[in-house]
Amino acid sequence: MANILVVDDELGIRDLLSEILNDEGHSVELAENAAQARAARQRLRPDLVLLDIWMPDTDGVTLLKEWSTTGLLSMPVVMMSGHATIETAVEATKIGAHSFLEKPITLQKLLKAVEAGLARNAGPAPAAAAAPAHGLVHTQMVRKPGTSSPYSLPPAAADLTVEAAMTGGQSLPPPMEIGPQARQLFELDKPLRDARDEFEKCYFEFHLAKEGGSMTRVAEKTGLERTHLYRKLKQLGVDLSRGKRSAA
Repeated sequence: MANILVVDDELGIRDLLSEILNDEGHSVELAENAAQARAARQRLRPDLVLLDIWMPDTDGVTLLKEWSTTGLLSMPVVMMSGHATIETAVEATKIGAHSFLEKPITLQKLLKAVEAGLARNAGPAPAAAAAPAHGLVHTQMVRKPGTSSPYSLPPAAADLTVEAAMTGGQSLPPPMEIGPQARQLFELDKPLRDARDEFEKCYFEFHLAKEGGSMTRVAEKTGLERTHLYRKLKQLGVDLSRGKRSAA
């Protein structure tokens, strides 16, 4: 897979993007400012760069222009910003940016932009993966950290894959035998919240086993968006590391 450099001054954004891209099999290098990005660019020779526009020392457009004028813009660069204007995005693409992601970033659009950028070096990208006019890719979801619900996404994100954001990069659980989960007895002499959590944990473990660990099918079966499903599994303490250990 690819070597990807993520440049963003916000720790939460760097961590989130790193988890997602690592989960997709990519190798990720992180930089929180232009100085670190320059050093990483020289050391890593990345296949693609995700570059934030607004940074405290040198903004992303200036760094992009620097790379372009010094012959270092040999890799596709996807610009990111939550406050940039259309003019800024167009300026970046004229300098040489491959595309533009508007924060907050959806998982689906992030992965599509990364795929399209990497395909540039491998030859013409398929029509379905081509960036829109001016290389603009508009997104809506994955919020910046800072609220009480980490990485929460709105209902429109039903088709997004957020394994890394919800599980910290852990693998899915392996298929389990369907048996006791379907006939589990529950203690009723306990607070409602505890009894409900116990039931929900057993409920999801049963469906994970029944569907062979397929989050897509479990989401469809239980009527939950995959975003909410991963968050719920993490909240309930469902062990998502067993598949990782058994595959090691």
